[in-house]
Amino acid sequence: MTYIAATDRYEQVPYHRVGHSGLKLPAISLGLWNNFGGTDAVENQRAMLQRAFDLGITHFDLANNYGPPPGSAEENFGNILKKDFQPYRDELIISTKAGYKMWDGPYGDWGSKKYLISSLDQSLKRLQLDYVDIFYHHRPDPDTPLEETMAALDLVVRQGKALYVGISNYSAGETEKAIEILQRQGTPFIIHQAAYSMLNRWVEDGLTDVLEKGGAGCIAFVPLAQGLLTSKYIKGIPDDSRAAKAHIPFLNEKDISMDVIEKVKKLDAVAKDRGQSLAQMALAWVLQEKTVVSALIGASRVSQIEENVKALDNTSFTKDELSLINQILG
Repeated sequence: MTYIAATDRYEQVPYHRVGHSGLKLPAISLGLWNNFGGTDAVENQRAMLQRAFDLGITHFDLANNYGPPPGSAEENFGNILKKDFQPYRDELIISTKAGYKMWDGPYGDWGSKKYLISSLDQSLKRLQLDYVDIFYHHRPDPDTPLEETMAALDLVVRQGKALYVGISNYSAGETEKAIEILQRQGTPFIIHQAAYSMLNRWVEDGLTDVLEKGGAGCIAFVPLAQGLLTSKYIKGIPDDSRAAKAHIPFLNEKDISMDVIEKVKKLDAVAKDRGQSLAQMALAWVLQEKTVVSALIGASRVSQIEENVKALDNTSFTKDELSLINQILG
């Protein structure tokens, strides 16, 4: 059946301006990291993307290596985009990244101009697009001059392959240098994609100040700490959880300590007093940090997207609530 988007889709979520740019992102964005690869059911992917857009989520975030296997998330999204979303392309913000290994040899990884330009060309083919809205360098390269990496980002904008560029996983100091270089080039650098959650607050230690000064915004990825900031791990590790999946390298049993679980239990109680699930409170919490314009969620089913969007029904915190949360987190 032909997909027709909900007519009330822009009444569901707020949109936040990204730094000093003209771009706005929905408060909740959808990342296609783990459940949109070649091993996942395409019909479930279509259902999640359609429901997300019906709820006002206009931003879909990818990377060259998303899958598994690497590249398959872009391929699947490209096919679904062509089938369902072609009439809505100008309403979508589609982002992708490069910075991790994609092919063998010295030119398939990190941050050289050779790698970044080649990778984006490959991504555009998989996505079946002429351009992406945001192109990120996915991680700093210790062996390539930052000027070269930033020159590659500048080039893709001038070539029309990306409207905006950003960075991800850069420290505050690295970000400050990148902003200075890009500003000299006149490139519309607007955004830093950073890991940020109640259990990982490193961006508060300088990065948000750098972004605010540089006129850029932050989009928070893993705001639910890969599922730790939900109730699913309170009683152990479910078989269908990320921690139980061997192919997901960033969360495993050692991350789920008794100390973390005790914090999660206490946070869950705070959320219940607010009339929210823990996941909803965790999303609302990252959005109250200055410069954070969007929380980037992952999902394996439609109901998770629906629950996460409901976090936007209550995004304000009292001073007492914030004090209690800080006390719990230590």
